[in-house]
Amino acid sequence: MSPSDFPASERDASAPPASITDAHVLIVDDDGQLRQLVAKFLRGQGYRVTGVRDGREMNDTLKLVLFDLIILDVMLPGPSGLDLCRELRKTSSTPIMMLTAKGDETDRIVGLELGADDYLAKPFSTRELLARVRALLRRASVSPHLVQPLSAGAYAFEGWVLDTRKRQLLNPEGVVIDLSTGEYDMLLAFVESPQRVLTREQLLDLSRNRIATGFDRSIDVQISRLRRKLESADEGGMIKTVRGAGYMFVPSVKRV
Repeated sequence: MSPSDFPASERDASAPPASITDAHVLIVDDDGQLRQLVAKFLRGQGYRVTGVRDGREMNDTLKLVLFDLIILDVMLPGPSGLDLCRELRKTSSTPIMMLTAKGDETDRIVGLELGADDYLAKPFSTRELLARVRALLRRASVSPHLVQPLSAGAYAFEGWVLDTRKRQLLNPEGVVIDLSTGEYDMLLAFVESPQRVLTREQLLDLSRNRIATGFDRSIDVQISRLRRKLESADEGGMIKTVRGAGYMFVPSVKRV
């Protein structure tokens, strides 16, 4: 697909219902351009989005982050999307949308039999994508016993608490620390992937910001602001700079 498949009239579709706008979507597709276009579009609709290229990256990411919806391409290098769907259904009830080649009825039927919740044939319009994403998340929200919860509730680390329902950060004394939207999204990305080195591109992806360019330095600015609010701005605090690689959130984190 090309950028022309995402016209402005569709990018400006109305925002999704408030109860599901903070849902986290995982896109598994080896087509980098399509993955970035879909991620950018869904972020514009209020969703948090992470993109990965194949089953290995998907499994590594699922060990660290809780997702509300997985968009899974059938044709992938290594294990196919159908194989990955089969494995996911052994341990997870997270909604899965399969992406299939247009007119490939066999893949669609097999995917549904393996436990996929919906499918979307390529090429597709963003309006149809958005409608199907909303429908799956809405179905999950009214049937909470079938899927994992949409929100982790809160994350605790070294006496601090990040409340994802109220979008608030509390210090060890219980005082609310004011965070901008970008700072909150960045901190959430860190606590969802603690003690793991994250590149600038990964942080932009995980924190629902715009897609990075090779010269983007907004991550460094957000990191600096977060350090000042969490602690002193030295290199030995909660957010560690890993030279030549990225950043790592040092504390142990638990969901509460």
